[in-house]
Amino acid sequence: MKIGIVCYPTFGGSGVVATELGMALANKGHEVHFITYNHPVRLDFLSHNLHFHQVQVEEYPLFEYQPYELALSSKMVEVVRKYSLEVLHVHYAIPHAYAAYMAKQMLNEKGINIGVVTTLHGTDITLVGSHPNYKTAVEFSINNSDIVTSVSNNLKETTNSLFNITKDIAVVYNFIDTNKYDNAHKQECKRSALAKPHERILTHISNFRPVKRVEDVIKIFNEVRKTVPSKLLMVGEGPEKIKAKRLARKLKIDQDVFFLGNSTEIEKILCYTDVFLLPSQTESFGLAALEAMAAKSAVISTNTGGLPEVNIHGETGFLSNLGDVEDMAKNAIAILKDDATLTRFKENAKLHTKKFSLETILPVYEELYKSCFVPQ
Repeated sequence: MKIGIVCYPTFGGSGVVATELGMALANKGHEVHFITYNHPVRLDFLSHNLHFHQVQVEEYPLFEYQPYELALSSKMVEVVRKYSLEVLHVHYAIPHAYAAYMAKQMLNEKGINIGVVTTLHGTDITLVGSHPNYKTAVEFSINNSDIVTSVSNNLKETTNSLFNITKDIAVVYNFIDTNKYDNAHKQECKRSALAKPHERILTHISNFRPVKRVEDVIKIFNEVRKTVPSKLLMVGEGPEKIKAKRLARKLKIDQDVFFLGNSTEIEKILCYTDVFLLPSQTESFGLAALEAMAAKSAVISTNTGGLPEVNIHGETGFLSNLGDVEDMAKNAIAILKDDATLTRFKENAKLHTKKFSLETILPVYEELYKSCFVPQ
């Protein structure tokens, strides 16, 4: 099939999932066209089936805020017509689902019927989409998509509670390419570059927004290191990074906390990791946790959103109430206290990721595309 994918080209979960999905589809022989304002950070053009079309937004003094939705809709129409695309898969409701609806109407006037699949990822629904300024448009866009999916049962339930949804929402979990993490472990994992042989390594990866509660990460680590000699890897960039650094210095643990910035080598970093920390206020799914589990890392997380669907309490890690730093630290110590316990949790985490493997999820999307494709 010829598929257009629209996403945010960033380090965030929705962009990562969309990019990995597009590359996997291309590897299976589908022709995939990414339509967005910048090159997706994880997009690898090794396949001749992958194409990128940049959305250009012209700047005019008249506009205080440039009309990206109009430029995006026009680019969708252009790409669909030029390359005879059969399906548009838009990730994140705002503004992509709305722009796709407008593109679909413009194409219909030219006698072209394009299927639109909208995938809801989380904050596009729970934080932004439900705001009065956007709610009506988001609700309309979802109901006028041909197919709607969400990345967890929790997000489906939340969407139905916040909006008047007339479409059935299919739950299609985020996925992981387990081969990437298997290969990372086959290579030499030089833990000695970061920690001494007797030390454990904890990791947090996010965009450092307030919802990720990165100061809680620092607090958890501070308690853990009082009992278990350890290091902390902080991967990502964002507005809360300064606060996290300041807190680490205040607690006098900054010599054991490494801020690594954004990285495209997540597999290599997770190869070092014993326990992954994710004390988020909410996670519609928790892709970062799944990536950590694929790399044989136990997970300490909150029990919010879709996280209980990913992190199984007492098996792959532990779940705690939001803000309960003491409980999260206690659970981390319980996992890290001896090699046998840590190995058991790591093995359980790796085994659980089979449920979310690329081989399992990719055919589901392919069937969805076929079901909304209308031959011209």
